[in-house]
Amino acid sequence: MAEQTGVLENALARASTGDEAGFLELWRSLQPRLLRFLRVLGSDDPDDLASETWLQVVRDLHKFSGDEEDFRRWLFTIARHRAIDAARARARRPASPDSGGLDALADDRLVEDQVLDVISVHGAVALLTDLPREQAEAVALRVIAGLDTRDVAKILGKSAGAIRVSLHRGLRTLAADPAVQALAGRPDRPTLEGVE
Repeated sequence: MAEQTGVLENALARASTGDEAGFLELWRSLQPRLLRFLRVLGSDDPDDLASETWLQVVRDLHKFSGDEEDFRRWLFTIARHRAIDAARARARRPASPDSGGLDALADDRLVEDQVLDVISVHGAVALLTDLPREQAEAVALRVIAGLDTRDVAKILGKSAGAIRVSLHRGLRTLAADPAVQALAGRPDRPTLEGVE
């Protein structure tokens, strides 16, 4: 991630001056993680929330100051607030039917590979959504978003110690899940190494 950090720092600096190519590099690098995070939060339409998040980023980027880590923390904080707002709005009105289809993936990869990737990502996200919300958010921000524990604590408004406990509990729960053990090829082991 160190070499990616330099590229993202450069893209962030260019995007801050209005360079569309710099912004596109940021979007391409962070959009997949952002969508996974929003799915973990249980968003009905993660693409819509991600769009709202990026719209706010574009609108407020001139006010932003900081490095790539600060930007990622800012991006995922905005996304979390959008998800909370959407959940509140959803609670106030009846839900609409879900299309349930796969997202359109437009690039030069084989369709079969794209479908397998989507299925594996959705499977991983589904495992996280079975965790208590606090644990799911902590694991998603730490693992999917790639933020450090201190940044996760800031976003969730908790102490770093509380985040470490949530991460530990969430990862232990995932390690004990038969689906995770089957994926790891160790159906008879109750925990993953380093999680205890």
